[in-house]
Amino acid sequence: MPYLIVKDAYRFLDFAKDVLGATQQYLAPRSEGVIMHAELRIEQAVIMFADATEAYTPFPGSIFLYISNADAIYEKVKTAGLKELMPLEDRDYGRGFGFADNFGNNWWINTPL
Repeated sequence: MPYLIVKDAYRFLDFAKDVLGATQQYLAPRSEGVIMHAELRIEQAVIMFADATEAYTPFPGSIFLYISNADAIYEKVKTAGLKELMPLEDRDYGRGFGFADNFGNNWWINTPL
């Protein structure tokens, strides 16, 4: 399970729900507007994340996900104006693409062929 430390974790949660179709699985606030620990689910994958602090500075990651419909996520990424890292196309390991979110993370989204 990836564990991401991000600035503005509530905004990250909104991004994950809106663009990746994630559902919130768990959320423990530290204080008003600050997430101490949270988990979201994207189909079968679980990703944990929290707000950055002085002790735990932002720590982005690179996440590779197999999902059921890369094309649908690709359209949401384009609509959101996020940076494309790799175009949507068929490859030996699946149909997919890459993009960067606004939190410093790189995402590699693929659907098995």
